[in-house]
Amino acid sequence: MSKTYKPRSMSGKRKAGNIAAYIALILISIIWLFPFFGILMQSFRSYHEMGGGMVDYVIPKKFSLDSYKAILSGETNFLLWYKNTVIIAFCVAVLQTIIIVCVSYVLSRSRFKGRTLLMRFWLVLGMFPGFLTMICLYFLLKQFGLTQSGAIPGLILVSVASSGMGYYVCKGFFDTIPKEIDEAAKIDGATSSQVMVKMILPLSKPILIYTALTAFMAPWNDYIFASYIAFGNDKSYNVAVAMYRWVKTNDYQGYFTRFCAGGVLIAIPVTILFMALQRYYVEGVTGGAVKG
Repeated sequence: MSKTYKPRSMSGKRKAGNIAAYIALILISIIWLFPFFGILMQSFRSYHEMGGGMVDYVIPKKFSLDSYKAILSGETNFLLWYKNTVIIAFCVAVLQTIIIVCVSYVLSRSRFKGRTLLMRFWLVLGMFPGFLTMICLYFLLKQFGLTQSGAIPGLILVSVASSGMGYYVCKGFFDTIPKEIDEAAKIDGATSSQVMVKMILPLSKPILIYTALTAFMAPWNDYIFASYIAFGNDKSYNVAVAMYRWVKTNDYQGYFTRFCAGGVLIAIPVTILFMALQRYYVEGVTGGAVKG
């Protein structure tokens, strides 16, 4: 009887533990998602319902698309700011992914003098926050006309210039791919570039997607450096800077619903990307964390 009793007891404890874990996760999810739900509901609230002031209930009494119509009708420069953000994020994602993949592949597959010292130097240099160089970068970009009206190419340049130092996750993924594949391809007459393009990259889809997503997200959410470089030029703002300017106006309540509508429109493409590429994103993170 003791042999049959213990498995039942262990099974009951496991079920109870799973139920408790699910309940805790559900509660955490509700708490975490509630602010997003509130922003979504506020975006459907009309200015007239607010009466020029804040309200003490979340779900609007009457749903309205006035805020979306206002920011998409040309009444504001939201579409221009959205386009600026898309251009910066897309260019940075493409260029940064190419640079990181090339640097990571060389560090993973090649052995040359000073390789270990270079990797350690980049890791130590990456520990210092980029804010330390903001003043220097601003005056440097200003000399080339890449601030204010030229802020968009300036932001792309700054984001891409030091991207090679973010090699470690991508290199860790390349380290997990057997080098026998390279050797077999070279025996058949393939060059190093052909090995990388035709053999390694098709096997590296998860890390490519992970690198591109992280590169895309940084300028998409950038506020501090973007506001610093584009300061004073309304047409060079990205959505983060522009929307912050909205809520700083004297008509705070009038722009609040527009701010929420803009936040929803900003979140949509990122949410779709993560939902569609979540599997590859997780594989890239776990695969790149195996080796350093």
